[in-house]
Amino acid sequence: MLQALVSTASQLLEDLNRSLLRSRAFASRSQQVPPSAPHYQPLERIRLSDGVGHTLFEEYASHRAEARGEEETGWLLMGLREASEAHVLATLPAGAERDASVAHVQFNSSGQALGSRIVRQTDKRLTILGVVHTHPGSLRHPSDGDYRGDSQWVRHLRGREGIFAIGTADGKGQPPSLFAEQPRPHVQCLGEMCLSWYSLREGDAKYRPLPVGLTLGPDLARPLHSVWGAIEAHADRLDRLCRQQAGVTFEVVPGEHRPWLAVNIPLAEPGDALRVALTEKEVHYFLLRGGELLAADCLDERVDRGIYLLLAELAAQS
Repeated sequence: MLQALVSTASQLLEDLNRSLLRSRAFASRSQQVPPSAPHYQPLERIRLSDGVGHTLFEEYASHRAEARGEEETGWLLMGLREASEAHVLATLPAGAERDASVAHVQFNSSGQALGSRIVRQTDKRLTILGVVHTHPGSLRHPSDGDYRGDSQWVRHLRGREGIFAIGTADGKGQPPSLFAEQPRPHVQCLGEMCLSWYSLREGDAKYRPLPVGLTLGPDLARPLHSVWGAIEAHADRLDRLCRQQAGVTFEVVPGEHRPWLAVNIPLAEPGDALRVALTEKEVHYFLLRGGELLAADCLDERVDRGIYLLLAELAAQS
């Protein structure tokens, strides 16, 4: 199943090869150990990285222009939770496999679980903070139905408190804006689009407005948005693989025509690894051994099964 690649290697192989040093550095950063948890107080404010702000408004505008634009959509929020404030640093999209209508949105939980696992490679302190979702009308406050679900969910979050934002596009007649405005401490508006921010603690009878500000920084999950279809398609198998194998890491590899989700599985010898490049419908297997990248003649579309077949072949060779 394993064969040496000749000099006319594909663009995908070159992209994977160029990313090897980056993936090793990325894996080393993922070994950070989170400090002891602070004594959590009720949230007084949140700060969004400007990258997160761009993602939310840009993808909201893009969603409204799509065929499913009348449906609700949303994003899972990740970041750092401190004693009395939180820093939102990453967004995970609801995904194409979401269950949505004009009255509700249910995220693809498998994709969200794998996405959060990948984001936490950057820093183990990152955690789920809350959810942004949109309303098709002018209701800028979470609904009673939102409260029923959120009031149960927040008990699982750090500080037993969640951050929730409602997106609306009810600023009809507003001229195009060159920048976002903040008419109230908890409201951000860009043209006709608005985000209204709230907090809900376990046991609270209602949401409370939460002041929001911006800070410099990326959306740590934004590269994953370009390969979200691959994440959704392979989420269950990849998540199971991470629980079964130590040291599995992920990265987004730019390709000639599209980005790929690359999965790295370390082998016993230092520097050796299996690498898998994924899209929604394609799976390509490689072996890095002694500094040489080999293509694996494995056609199994079930990525976890394909990996274990290759591991079994390597074990037989040894």
